[in-house]
Amino acid sequence: MEEIHINSIFEQGFEQFPLTRVVFTNILMVFWIGLGTLACGFFNNLLSWIYLASAFLMVFVVLRKAVCTHCYYYDKWCPAGWGKLSALLFSQGNVQKFTACLGVKSAPVTYGLLLLIPLVFGTIGLIRQFTLTKIIILILLVLTAAFSGTVNRKKACVNCKMNLICPGGKA
Repeated sequence: MEEIHINSIFEQGFEQFPLTRVVFTNILMVFWIGLGTLACGFFNNLLSWIYLASAFLMVFVVLRKAVCTHCYYYDKWCPAGWGKLSALLFSQGNVQKFTACLGVKSAPVTYGLLLLIPLVFGTIGLIRQFTLTKIIILILLVLTAAFSGTVNRKKACVNCKMNLICPGGKA
């Protein structure tokens, strides 16, 4: 199991992130999940409810337990504020085990599925019945996910104390 050494922490990283960054990141995530829910609804209403519940559960509970409890930012304002959320829900894990924790490995899969599932079902719904609204929602979904995974993440990673050891920071 790879362990974090004290010299692996990016000393120039923010001790805590500004509240504006936290709010923006969460609005972006809720927008992404909302668009995904709408896109799944193009295929089936029940699927949209399942997607919505699963997405919120994975993003705001499961990954917070699996990742954030082992992060330097546990009980601190990270770029998404999820260190604070994690501290409200779970006891602290071991930061030394961050890089080897299941959450770090499963997070990219989770976020990939947050895009892929509604994109597939939304496209099927679009093929069944073509509307401009469906195209706009699918385009916004792709743009939101792309922005979240590139520009927004990089802006956060460059100032993160975990930058040197986090697989997301190395991307």
